[in-house]
Amino acid sequence: MRVLVVDDDVVSRMMLMHLVDNCGSYTILEAEDGADAWRQLQGGMQSGLLPAIVFCDLRMPVLSGTELLARVRADTVLASLPFVLVSAANDKETIDEAGALGANGYVLKPFRIEALRPHLMALQEDETPAVSARRLGIDAARLALYLGGLERQLLDAAGAIPAVLVQGDTRAAAERLARLREGCAMLGLHTAATALARAEAALLLDPVTHALDVARAVVARHAAVLAGGASV
Repeated sequence: MRVLVVDDDVVSRMMLMHLVDNCGSYTILEAEDGADAWRQLQGGMQSGLLPAIVFCDLRMPVLSGTELLARVRADTVLASLPFVLVSAANDKETIDEAGALGANGYVLKPFRIEALRPHLMALQEDETPAVSARRLGIDAARLALYLGGLERQLLDAAGAIPAVLVQGDTRAAAERLARLREGCAMLGLHTAATALARAEAALLLDPVTHALDVARAVVARHAAVLAGGASV
């Protein structure tokens, strides 16, 4: 999966590329400004090798992040390309403008891996139980056991994590969400893992509760598909 990182500040660009690399196995492309990124995107359209997502600095010379985003959204081929703006600006007006222009997300500097991970994980589709079992080298019974165990952990977390958040222990909440996210990702449940990653980034009561509900529903659905006789 190809990821394009755009930033005129070479240090910021390297830091962002490093964090993307730590999120998984990606082919990382870099552009030194919006004009360079636009040339690469045009080349990608010709070669058929477009990035799966763009992380782009907001304020750059030659062609800014918002100007590049406007070009992307106006192009029929690129219009649906996931595009995340990154910036040190955290005022509501700037963030709202990014959303109005069609940005898929807004990541604040200094970068945190928890803020990047959900955007990358959202690019992956859930595996079927059969595919998960083959990848893990296990049979249907073992996969059902794993799904059942994960569902019980999510159910327990639905009470425990909000409780520690109310107490102000965000570190414990983040650690538990991370373990659950990793478990979902291990089983190929990327929708659930993405929801948990977003909760891990926010660490607020409502997003966490919603994410745990989503994750439990995804796990239950896969367990039901497996019980219904999915071929493994």
